[in-house]
Amino acid sequence: MEQIAEREIDLFAEPLPSMAALQVLSRLVHSSESSRIRFAETVEAQAAKTSAEANLAVGIGLFILGRHEQAVERLQKAKDGLHKFTYLAYALRRRKRYAEAIDCLQRALDFGAEPLNVNLEKAATYREGRDPDSAAKELDACKNFENVSAEYHYQRGRLQEAQGEYDKAVQNYKTVLELAPEHHRALFHLAYRHDLSGYESAAIDYYKQAIACAPAYVSALLNLAVLYEDRGQFDKAGLCLETVLECHPNHPRARLFKRDVDSSKTMYYDEEREKKRSRKNQILETPISDFELSVRSRNCLRKMNIRTLGDLLNITEAELLSYKNFGETSLREIKAILDTKGLRLGMALEDKGLPAGELTDTSSPEEQGLLNKLVDDLQLSVRARKCLQKLNLHTVGELTRTTEAELLGCKNFGVTSLNEIKKALSGLGLSLRNLD
Repeated sequence: MEQIAEREIDLFAEPLPSMAALQVLSRLVHSSESSRIRFAETVEAQAAKTSAEANLAVGIGLFILGRHEQAVERLQKAKDGLHKFTYLAYALRRRKRYAEAIDCLQRALDFGAEPLNVNLEKAATYREGRDPDSAAKELDACKNFENVSAEYHYQRGRLQEAQGEYDKAVQNYKTVLELAPEHHRALFHLAYRHDLSGYESAAIDYYKQAIACAPAYVSALLNLAVLYEDRGQFDKAGLCLETVLECHPNHPRARLFKRDVDSSKTMYYDEEREKKRSRKNQILETPISDFELSVRSRNCLRKMNIRTLGDLLNITEAELLSYKNFGETSLREIKAILDTKGLRLGMALEDKGLPAGELTDTSSPEEQGLLNKLVDDLQLSVRARKCLQKLNLHTVGELTRTTEAELLGCKNFGVTSLNEIKKALSGLGLSLRNLD
């Protein structure tokens, strides 16, 4: 089907395909990796031509391929017309040259562009340029298309979403679907909005509708896979990812995510252990301010940046006593509090097998900077990041104080994610804690 369509929609034929046909061509080009490669080869074969007609077709082709700066250069050399100014506006917008994009859209009117389309594209441009007032003004100019134009309601919804008016945005997306049931972008945004709001069942339903309208909708497939994975429906998640990889065999996120999902199918999850861990974490996260302490004790702990019971388990008696103004009385107060919870000072260090002497930081400033690096900077997969969040691990240093067994004990954390983290740490010259 794609090959037939590509043959029917020839970007380099005379006359140039219509604007509607070019939109179809763009979707076809991005429907699979092979289509994109084939189209890129066609554009490259025409790139040496420098006539005004060739500049226009090549410029449009470069835009479709996402080579926006090159597209701008070629389109600026093309003969003035509807296609030139429309695609030049699109390319300039992608380059964040919003004022120039608006000028081009205005010029497109001189060559027969539909005023409604121009107003809506200008609204989208202003929205992306973070000028909501101008975007709203453009949409207000199209108000007579309310309940008539699906694209009007879609752009209105996008603007409201950008302004945080989520309920109004959802309502406009639903109006889009009443006017155009197969508007896959509105379906995607409805799904995404429900996904973010925690309405997973509704999100899944909308993602499925979006995929039914656009089978190779990669973003929808990946998001749907995440929702299925969270529900433990690994087979369904795997099918979504296989669909992506069938069209885009080298898609990096899909390949990495697929390995995670496959490993989850054979993963053992100790639910009782996880419950115990959660209860323990709740106790450890109890703020010191919840307990009655003397002013001196409270001030000393605050200056030492000790905020929770868990923080007290990471410091020894000797360290507390070495702090200025912290005496035996304050120490007894704190030990009494910990006793009521079955805890004691330095307990976490013992659990981790670290002698008190290791509390003294002997690392160089460079090493300390590395250990303070956020795990978010490690470019880990979605699954690995989520597991680290569940384990409350935020820095590389915290991660290096964790064992493989502790990581593997987290729900949905498999060998693939473990290897991914070990590789990331290895790249920094670090490793997970080894009990041996």
